[in-house]
Amino acid sequence: MSDITLTMPDGAKRPIKAGTTGAEVAKAISPSLLKRTVAMVLNGALSDLADPISTDASIKFVTRTDPEALELIRHDAAHVCAEAVQELWPGTQVTIGPVIENGWFYDFAKAEPFTPDDLPKIEKKMHEIIGRNAAFRKDVWSRDKAKQHFKARGEAFKVELIDAIPAGEDVKIYSQGQWLDLCRGPHMASTGTIGKAFKIVRSSGSYWRGDAKGAQLQRIYGVAFADEKELGAYLTQVEEAEKRDHRKLGREMDLFHFQEEGPGVVFWHAKGWTILQQLIAYMRRQLDGDYQEVQGPQLLDKSLWETSGHWGWYGDNMFAVKSATALMNPLDDTAEQRVFALKPMNCPGHVQIFKHGLKSYRDLPLRLAEFGCVHRYEPSGALHGLMRVRAFTQDDAHIFCTEEQLEAECLKINDLMMSVYKDFGFEEVVVKLATRPEKRVGTDAMWDHAEGILKRVLTKMAADSNRIKTGINEGEGTFYGPKFEYTLRDAIGREWQCGTTQVDFNLPERFGAFYIDADGSKKQPVMVHRAICGSLERFMGIVLENCAGHLPLWLAPTQAVVTTIVSDADDYAKAVQAKLKKAGLRAAIDLRNEKINYKVREHSLAKVPVLLVVGKREADEGKVSVRRLGSQDQTVMTLDDALAALKHEALPPDILRAGD
Repeated sequence: MSDITLTMPDGAKRPIKAGTTGAEVAKAISPSLLKRTVAMVLNGALSDLADPISTDASIKFVTRTDPEALELIRHDAAHVCAEAVQELWPGTQVTIGPVIENGWFYDFAKAEPFTPDDLPKIEKKMHEIIGRNAAFRKDVWSRDKAKQHFKARGEAFKVELIDAIPAGEDVKIYSQGQWLDLCRGPHMASTGTIGKAFKIVRSSGSYWRGDAKGAQLQRIYGVAFADEKELGAYLTQVEEAEKRDHRKLGREMDLFHFQEEGPGVVFWHAKGWTILQQLIAYMRRQLDGDYQEVQGPQLLDKSLWETSGHWGWYGDNMFAVKSATALMNPLDDTAEQRVFALKPMNCPGHVQIFKHGLKSYRDLPLRLAEFGCVHRYEPSGALHGLMRVRAFTQDDAHIFCTEEQLEAECLKINDLMMSVYKDFGFEEVVVKLATRPEKRVGTDAMWDHAEGILKRVLTKMAADSNRIKTGINEGEGTFYGPKFEYTLRDAIGREWQCGTTQVDFNLPERFGAFYIDADGSKKQPVMVHRAICGSLERFMGIVLENCAGHLPLWLAPTQAVVTTIVSDADDYAKAVQAKLKKAGLRAAIDLRNEKINYKVREHSLAKVPVLLVVGKREADEGKVSVRRLGSQDQTVMTLDDALAALKHEALPPDILRAGD
């Protein structure tokens, strides 16, 4: 066999015989390297260590502690999970089991659903299989051989998957001991390499290929990490996340609820609505004269969405409506049969506002903002409290500017975003440039130009702030232009993608928007879409979970509760509440004939930031006993001092800054 050349990570060249496997190369370098190695990256692609190398290539050996190995650990664990289920419940069919964030899931065709008691059994069996340390072996079968094998075993879903493979293509089969599965690979050397840092976390129902019309299946979810310390940290985070779940907090704090008659829409209670309105008021103040606040229609003719391109690109996520008369009488010529759409975004409406009246270059940049309610169809299985809804409020804005102004506008938006995130306690921010997707509109030259500008902006943003980390999300831009995606890290280490800045050369062109330049010619403006919180409902959920419901005083729906120890202090308590309200504080009163410890526990569960406890002594001396949420301590203060302190603390951070 002829010699070929491998290029090592340090640039060194190593000649080998064509057909030599990665394992043989690793062993030739060092037996200890082979012992540590679980896979290889060949010409940028993760590959089995047992694969023969037939051409010149760059090579990198992957050890179990390398980042690239984590996906393999989870992939291998999915196979072991499937083997465990079939050993425990013979006759169960396996379907698909992909790697997902933090672990894997595997879907099974099983007569009876999994129960909570089944999960530790599966986990125990997985440990047993891993202990056998069976080697992963790859074989290539013909489609016919693979179909015959799985058909004989009663694996109808595997047969269907094989049928989807193009004719003439061979099928990869991976085995571990006597158990085997249809799989693209790659895998590590053996099941023992998976380790012990995994856990079966839950089960659920699912459908074959995610289609509600397909066969109903049972899904097992597992998580896996490189070591038990990482697994422990993850499970602790999950436990903490459950305590902070905004849906749980919503019930405890009496903020909102959901019900079947309004799937994906929020039923706001008074306290939750207060928080949302405080958010909107805060965001409205950030417009600070730079923006003109506008309001576009909620309902627009389908033709406008066809012009914008949204009907073609996002039609499946839109709600289309007709009048009730037209729906009940589709063949009645007298009934208006026009199709309208509930707006899923504000941008086409803002273009119409820009176009209304002639615009000059002197009018640019023109910044239009809207706190508009938008509707998007989300599958029922994807709905998740405030985090994923079908109707939500956007803190949306669109800037119409010249190309020369674009860079400065993006930097200005970034400054605003970073200020807002800091006010809500988010110090760590990752900004990634999402570049052109495979399916898109516009020329390559337009995309080159837009991405070039944003790359310069990204470099400047990183240089100007030590709070920002940057990166690239290849192919994740919108169909009409590249964008910045802002991701926040919360108090327990989770990441939330919130704000976006999107550059759009497409929509103004589609709608024929223009301005008159200094030379009298018509020019097309650049349109910048920006959202800081994104969905205000979702942002509220993120904030609630970040602070575990312990909202800052300015945002809390009830900022203080005045509560009595004895009924003799009722009149004084009422006077205290009246003064708090007069000072602009959202104050409630609790005069119930209950023990004070009971009242404290109840208001603590509702996450009231401040309790002002009054008894006969406080009433006689004109004082209050101040108790903070989460603290056992009490501070006795004069009523005037307490009022002054609370009034100052209740000022939103942007107003406090303005007063400094």
